[in-house]
Amino acid sequence: MTTAEQARKALISIKDSGSGRSAIELGWLDQIRVNSAKAIVRLNLPGFAQSQRDRLVQEIRTSLLSVEDISEVQIEIGNPPSQAPIGQAGHGQAAHGQVPQLQPIPGVKKVIAVSSGKGGVGKSTVSVNLACALAQQNLKVGLLDADIYGPNIPIMLGVADCTPEVRGSGAEQQIIPIESCGLGMVSMGLLIEENQPVIWRGPMLNGIIRQFLYQACWGELDFLIVDLPPGTGDAQLSLAQAVPIEGVVIVTTPQKVSLQDARRGLQMFRQLDVPVIGVVENMSFFVPPDQPDKSYPLFGVGGGEQLAGENSVPLLAKVPMEITVQEGGNDGKPIVHDFPDSLTAGIFKDIANKIVKNVA
Repeated sequence: MTTAEQARKALISIKDSGSGRSAIELGWLDQIRVNSAKAIVRLNLPGFAQSQRDRLVQEIRTSLLSVEDISEVQIEIGNPPSQAPIGQAGHGQAAHGQVPQLQPIPGVKKVIAVSSGKGGVGKSTVSVNLACALAQQNLKVGLLDADIYGPNIPIMLGVADCTPEVRGSGAEQQIIPIESCGLGMVSMGLLIEENQPVIWRGPMLNGIIRQFLYQACWGELDFLIVDLPPGTGDAQLSLAQAVPIEGVVIVTTPQKVSLQDARRGLQMFRQLDVPVIGVVENMSFFVPPDQPDKSYPLFGVGGGEQLAGENSVPLLAKVPMEITVQEGGNDGKPIVHDFPDSLTAGIFKDIANKIVKNVA
């Protein structure tokens, strides 16, 4: 074995603290060469991993100096692994035609994303109640609130006043999910003050989402439900290029405006090669509490069916508007958990059943 091969073998033990994967496998270390007794290696860290730089440099130096015949180490700082914008490299591929390396979350079997084209369609309500419905099937479920700019899930689960335990420091930090309604949850809303805005650019958003994915102590999960922010931006791209996603649920309302935005969101995931499980039409009709046999389509009719039909995906459900849904969201009482016999709870349980069968 040559000294260069020995150097490469020594560097295999250098790992990303978040995912546990080798820095060589991730493309963070390359151009490994040995000239005489001097080892030279290039370190290419993406933005979200910059906090690990000092530790990685020290570990690289120590590992290489442990190799016989190497007495000097030079570490060059290169460019971070880059990924081309969607549409330039195709299907979310990295530059030069390379497919982004997806990193499974240790212990997590299936990741399901819940997305919408626009805000205000009840996407977080669907995420919370879907997670609760899955948990009621004796499945181990986690819920990641990836809506960094508008984290509402802590309120919906009644844990807005809770502060999660954080262990370790720096790149070694681990966050312990808050337990509520039979599931574990992580949210930016647990880490900031109630009225504190999150004013971040894309790289910082990418970094915190990766921390929530890989540095939260999720344990063994059957499902991790990820509540995405509305739109087709950095959060969606960060998730799709980080972890293998079993599928995405698109949430819309019957309104034409909502439908138009939902189309964009659905097509984005198809470009990213993420399977679309189906469409949930929320706020399909209003059911008066004193007249449960009547229903009123306040926002139109047929939007979800149209979206599903155009894209040859299932319409998973039409979710009605019930006052208990709104009250439960404000009071931290998800309707599936606190009103399991209600009409809407039954519909969410049916959605959960369809998803379990779809991804089995």
